[in-house]
Amino acid sequence: MIRVSRVSKTYLIWNSPLNRLLVPLVRRLLNPLFPKYVEKLDRNACQAIDALSDISFCVGEGESLGIIGLNGSGKSTLLQIIAGTLQPSSGSVETKGRVAALLELGSGFDPEFSGRENIYINASILGLTRREIDARYDAIVAFADIGDFIERPVKTYSSGMMVRLAFAVQVHVDPDVLIVDEALSVGDARFQAKALNKIEEILKRGTTLLFVGHDLSAVRAFCNQAMLLDKGRVIKAGIPDDVIADYLYIVQKDRIAELGSSLDVKRHEKGFAVHGFDVVNANFHNMGQHATLAFNHNLTLDVDIVMTLVIAAPVLIIDIIDNRGMQLTGKRIPIPQFTGEKRVSIDMTCGFQKGIYRVRLRLVSAPSLEQTLLMSRYDDLLSIEMIDDVRDQFTGLFPMPMNVVWNDHVIAAETIGS
Repeated sequence: MIRVSRVSKTYLIWNSPLNRLLVPLVRRLLNPLFPKYVEKLDRNACQAIDALSDISFCVGEGESLGIIGLNGSGKSTLLQIIAGTLQPSSGSVETKGRVAALLELGSGFDPEFSGRENIYINASILGLTRREIDARYDAIVAFADIGDFIERPVKTYSSGMMVRLAFAVQVHVDPDVLIVDEALSVGDARFQAKALNKIEEILKRGTTLLFVGHDLSAVRAFCNQAMLLDKGRVIKAGIPDDVIADYLYIVQKDRIAELGSSLDVKRHEKGFAVHGFDVVNANFHNMGQHATLAFNHNLTLDVDIVMTLVIAAPVLIIDIIDNRGMQLTGKRIPIPQFTGEKRVSIDMTCGFQKGIYRVRLRLVSAPSLEQTLLMSRYDDLLSIEMIDDVRDQFTGLFPMPMNVVWNDHVIAAETIGS
């Protein structure tokens, strides 16, 4: 559905407006006769900035690709080229079917027209006939949920209302390819939840997804492949967990460098760690690194930690992750200062629904929640398999304590499932 072949994008930063006007004209006139002079003139008159360099990949029908990277890595430029709103300097892009791009939501709206009129204009641009728009109109308005404002000029809308209406139009055109660029980071929590559910519904119909964002949980949830961009180049492509681990390593390495620290961050198979502040071993007591449990059974986790560095507030963080990469729960465990190697043992009761879960380990320096510096991270070292189907006892993935009162009588006052 999407084929990107050796795409590069170079921006020219001109030294002055006059150079921007005259140099292209001189280049056209003199390049056939004096190519070396024109090349020198170009170097003196402008600076070339490579936003993308030789990018190639394919996304098949029904597949979903998440693109991640630091700010300025070229993610949005790449999506704009694929969406057709920006031309590459070299290379080619091929797409099949109807493409809906959630890039700058609301940028195509005419502020003088009403919401109704803008729905028809934007849906027409996306390839829908008048009859198709009529059939979808009520669903679009209901999804946008802006009430009587649908008949008012768009210039009277708040930014949130504009986003909701633009998003509603894009996701109701039944796209073959959906391109999303940070669109889910805007709007209130209610809208974001609705938007996520709608995208999940679209994907179930076999729509191809190209997703860019800093929300790594969304990348894990929606994408079966991921790609990491850095300074306009692809430096990693593969399954989301592997690519995200490389991304987090780059983020942490840059953050430590910004602090002016001489700490050495090393990438390893399961994550990364600062040399001298690391987990050297982690196991479930008498079970190894994979535990198979019945519902509500106890489990002991032994974690061996080495510290050759003295830091103010070491903390071990344990997270439980489901099979889609979403964090279910976790615990911050303060560790006494020490040097050498020590073991911390954690006893826990596993009351999860049937399925396989991963345990993520993180070591941080955390004088406060706002001053947390990640020192090491392990993503796929440990796993737990729950074998009991307990859907009759609670919904979701794990129970919560609640009291139930019926007609002034307590009929349940315990943790569901216990």
